[in-house]
Amino acid sequence: MKSRWTTISKLMVIGSIFLISAVAPLPAVAGTVTLSYANFPPAPTFPCVQMERWSKEVENRTGGKVKINTYPGGTLLGAKDMFDGVIAGQADIGCTSMAYQPGRFMVTNATSLPMGIPNSRVGSLVLLDLYKLYNPTAFSKVKVLTMFTTAPTNIMSKVPVRDLSDLKGLDLRASGGAARILDAWGANPVGMPMPATVEALQKGVVKGLYSSLEVMKDFKFAETCRYATVTNTVIYPFAVFMNKDKWNSLPKDVQQVMDDLMVEQAEWTGDYMDNHVQDAIAWSKKTYNVEFIELSPRQTDRWNELLKPITDKYIQEAKAKGLPATSIVNDLQELIAKHSK
Repeated sequence: MKSRWTTISKLMVIGSIFLISAVAPLPAVAGTVTLSYANFPPAPTFPCVQMERWSKEVENRTGGKVKINTYPGGTLLGAKDMFDGVIAGQADIGCTSMAYQPGRFMVTNATSLPMGIPNSRVGSLVLLDLYKLYNPTAFSKVKVLTMFTTAPTNIMSKVPVRDLSDLKGLDLRASGGAARILDAWGANPVGMPMPATVEALQKGVVKGLYSSLEVMKDFKFAETCRYATVTNTVIYPFAVFMNKDKWNSLPKDVQQVMDDLMVEQAEWTGDYMDNHVQDAIAWSKKTYNVEFIELSPRQTDRWNELLKPITDKYIQEAKAKGLPATSIVNDLQELIAKHSK
């Protein structure tokens, strides 16, 4: 009897060990970290060009420890779903235009006020510095990897816009702060993501758009918009961000690589954008004979005068949300002067 119970006891111990082994987590096996990176515009556009560059730099600088699968053209997440989709874990990394949600990104969208940002390089560095300075709560659920901006905005249209009277009631695609500018000039701003503008132009829903000029080539808008009125007024801000849990799960050395790329990527994207705009202008003139309309100094002063209330209105709205609006605007002016030197 005793030997029988001894045998049973041994079997129970062995069974217990087996059960514990079965449910206990296995030790992590060292290997490649695979990340998904979602973007909304088509692959040839500058937000996706910067995405590919950043991804390759991360892969190279981590010695292949990280592999990034990129998803341009809204194939994983669309423009309006991007931020919340990354928070929810539908993609590890995302890129969005903050102008699509002006009320959500009040601090960083201040860069789209008409304050004279001269180019994408300056705009990108100013935007990133402003983010670091205020650390807006809008980004509390993600890890910001970098930020950048478009070049200044201009009017691209099917009909020539030579004066304010030509803008009266003209349907033009615009988002965020740029839409307010068109409204101040008497045009009719129509909000929509950039990829949707291609079909909207073809169907006559809009007669043009208000954006940076690289889209004349990237989206082939020069095919339908044979006129461009040079205003060089404001920029569109973009952010690249990662799911917070995914970020926290990364090895420290991988996090360091990404942190080291933050400013470098903003500056690289700004330089790329500014050069690409010049290329798009030359291409549009040569391929489609697009006419670029220059405003006279007197016209420029008149157009700019109409924009002064926009900053005042931003300050009122930002204060109503408990933000230090006057300080944000003052800091923005100082950062523009600093990076424009």
